[in-house]
Amino acid sequence: MASNSVGRWIRSRRLLSFVKSPEFRAEKTSYSSQQCLLHSSSKSMNEESNDLSNQKEATTESEDFRVYQIEGLKKAPSAKRAEQWSKRAPPPRYHSMPIDQDWTNVWPTATTFKWSAIPFPVRQGYVENSSENESVIPSKYANLELMKGPNFLHLTPGHVKKHCKAIKHFCTKWPEGLQTEEDCHKHFPLESITADYVFAGPTLTDDRARKACIKFKLSDLDLDYHAKDKFIRLVGDRYDSATDEVTFESDRCPLKSQNLEYVKFLLTAVYFESWKIEEWEQRKELSDMEKYNWDINKSSKTCLSLLKTIKEIDNASGNETSKLKYLPEDVQDSSSVYDLSEIHQYKTAVEELVNDGENVETLTSYKLAVEKLLNLKTDV
Repeated sequence: MASNSVGRWIRSRRLLSFVKSPEFRAEKTSYSSQQCLLHSSSKSMNEESNDLSNQKEATTESEDFRVYQIEGLKKAPSAKRAEQWSKRAPPPRYHSMPIDQDWTNVWPTATTFKWSAIPFPVRQGYVENSSENESVIPSKYANLELMKGPNFLHLTPGHVKKHCKAIKHFCTKWPEGLQTEEDCHKHFPLESITADYVFAGPTLTDDRARKACIKFKLSDLDLDYHAKDKFIRLVGDRYDSATDEVTFESDRCPLKSQNLEYVKFLLTAVYFESWKIEEWEQRKELSDMEKYNWDINKSSKTCLSLLKTIKEIDNASGNETSKLKYLPEDVQDSSSVYDLSEIHQYKTAVEELVNDGENVETLTSYKLAVEKLLNLKTDV
């Protein structure tokens, strides 16, 4: 234990004598000077790097990140106030409009409602209570309700007159002899109906435009009783008995012209098919008929023989008051007799009486037809 303590004391004395020696002091001075130089150089380098980064940030901010100035937060300079006053909107157009102006030049085509071009007051809108807009309907100024719907300010009488004048040289005179609907139907019994559709879209085609339709009256076709009955059975519900009108329509083909040709082909095919008489149809008797037909029944022959007898009696008696003046001189020609209006009225009355049954209308029409046919005068 004593030896260890002696050794520690000797080492401490040696270290103290080295610290006090001039060599240790010289080394310490050189080391401290080096530390000062390093500290100063690092400080200068940090300052230079900070300066460079500040310059770079300032440059970036000035070039890429400009400051957004919100209008109204800063007072506008007095020099720009003159420019702002010069950009004011002009007064509405209707203030400078003359009274006798041409309205077709003001509003030539269809456009949205413009309050500044309307010289008359217009109001539209809804006021919920008396506190809203002082219970007054909004005027035309900045009125969205007037801008929503379409207007007809481009279709005044002046506009229509100009339009008619522009297309007048494309029109032809209305043909003579077609003043009434009856004249048109007489010369043009077949009516074709087509439609064209115009709308704003990616394509101009419309599936509805290919539809074609033709209409005609069944009485305009040259058909006898058998052909007419067969024609009505072939067309089915396309025939309207109330108007005596037949309608053919089609949209199965891709083009309108093709559908129009197809319905005309249907009319031709049904017409010639109705005239065909099958073998089993020839064995059909009067009792097998669905309706009473005066032309093929005994009543027509009886009526013709009665009129021939009356004509012979009138010629023999010479009494002009009781004569049937509507009869022709030659009553032997049955076709000319059947074409008389009195015969046709009697025929229609008999067919309605048999087919529709006895009622007030059929009995009255039958009575009038007989009185006219036989020239009877009754006070009842």
